[in-house]
Amino acid sequence: MTQLKANSATFSGRTIAIIAGEASGDILGAGLIRALRKRYPKARFVGIGGDEMIAEGFHSLVPMERLSVMGLVEVLGRIRELFSIRARLLDYLFTTPPDVVIGIDSPDFTLAIERRCREAGIPSVHYVSPSVWAWRQKRIFKIAKSVDLMLTLFPFEARFYEEHHVPVSFVGHPLADRIELEPDTLAARESLGLEVDKPVLAVLPGSRGGEVERLGTLFLEASRWLQARRPDLQLVIPCVNRDRERQVRDLVESLEVSLPVTLVRGRSREVMAASDVVLLASGTATLEAMLLKKPMVVGYRLSDFSYKILSRLVKVPWVALPNLLAQEQLVPELLQDDATPEKLGAAVLERLENEQERDRLHQAFLELHQTLRQGADERAAAAVSELLESRS
Repeated sequence: MTQLKANSATFSGRTIAIIAGEASGDILGAGLIRALRKRYPKARFVGIGGDEMIAEGFHSLVPMERLSVMGLVEVLGRIRELFSIRARLLDYLFTTPPDVVIGIDSPDFTLAIERRCREAGIPSVHYVSPSVWAWRQKRIFKIAKSVDLMLTLFPFEARFYEEHHVPVSFVGHPLADRIELEPDTLAARESLGLEVDKPVLAVLPGSRGGEVERLGTLFLEASRWLQARRPDLQLVIPCVNRDRERQVRDLVESLEVSLPVTLVRGRSREVMAASDVVLLASGTATLEAMLLKKPMVVGYRLSDFSYKILSRLVKVPWVALPNLLAQEQLVPELLQDDATPEKLGAAVLERLENEQERDRLHQAFLELHQTLRQGADERAAAAVSELLESRS
């Protein structure tokens, strides 16, 4: 690893180490750097980050993509490299101690570094809580030993840490800051070349190949069930890249009955903004759909073995973020055996045709949006600054 010649004492400002391992963390890190620089104009930012952070003057010691590993097999294939990166990063941090270390998400990699730094007397912060409130709750004891401060995106996460006496600050979600309170459905439809006076169903079976393979045909069959009852319905599927687009097109062509569907590369937020209802897999997309004030139906399937294991481990009654935030079922969740084309289609049809329910959901989603719209970058920077000043 490249060794920087200067340490924090060389600068009249702070040295702030940040470690991000994924694209989402890179975006959060860039926003945090911008907000912290307002407080510490001469600060130096160093660690591991991507293009977004580097554009803010961040110095990345290792290319961030070396940490962006998905899946057990892929991780095992790179385990020696990951351990080597962690060891060299710790050596750098101990040799030139920063004023604070901030790990962003990627808990399997960052929490171990935060713990070692905290033991060495370097204040540590973790930004984006692991799903410890949902499963493997005993991880809270490891987290308590690893961090001086946890920054959470959701209020229910902060309550969990408070109950376990871990210092925490709820900062809100950056998506809630970036997405307008009232989406422009008409503009989105015009931009996508859709008919503005016909209903639109956005179908999002996931962004990864495995998810699309597992859910794609199910969602397409549900869409076919719907279109038989609503021939005016426009079906739109955003695909994250060319490979997913090819995969979805193959699934559409494999159906016995022709299904007219518009495929869009990328632009998933715009597709959801153009829709009347969204049929989607569980995940972050449910948060985006909520912020866009769109009624949605969540469907998901795992292998029977994985589902049995997870259903025993998970400690929360819902999987969709709108339901977790509201602490009630605003959004139907059709999981495993309940995820059939007929049940998914019927749930979507109900939300297409029940205007009163759409109005109720719009108001509930608006209130949740306002709860999360806290100016996350600034609040996160303020919490980090408070920790820094308390240690000065």
